[in-house]
Amino acid sequence: QVPLVESGGGLVQPGGSLRLSCAAPGSIFEIGLMGWHRQAPGQQRELVATITEAGLADYADSVKGRFTISRDNAKNTVYLQMNSLKPEDAGVYYCRAEGLRLTIISPRRDYWGQGTQVTVSS
Repeated sequence: QVPLVESGGGLVQPGGSLRLSCAAPGSIFEIGLMGWHRQAPGQQRELVATITEAGLADYADSVKGRFTISRDNAKNTVYLQMNSLKPEDAGVYYCRAEGLRLTIISPRRDYWGQGTQVTVSS
């Protein structure tokens, strides 16, 4: 099991910014797709953004132009810069790592982070 360690959530006013981080600690051979999902109370978990190992990013329409996903492969870390936050952006944000291999001979597995709360309120 690989614990994905998330940080950066909190309370912010509408229009404000937050930066989320998610790191896979320890020695890791490779991680494929990394991404962020979010879940608001009473809602299904939804995809926010993904980024490939090569750095190709994709976003949900609702966050395009406001959120930026990036990753540092050397640190096994993915980031989500969230600007111009809206109340509807609030929820628990989960990091996901797909195709993670600890060594070159390890099987590929997918992992979720524990979630970090984002609250957007005045």
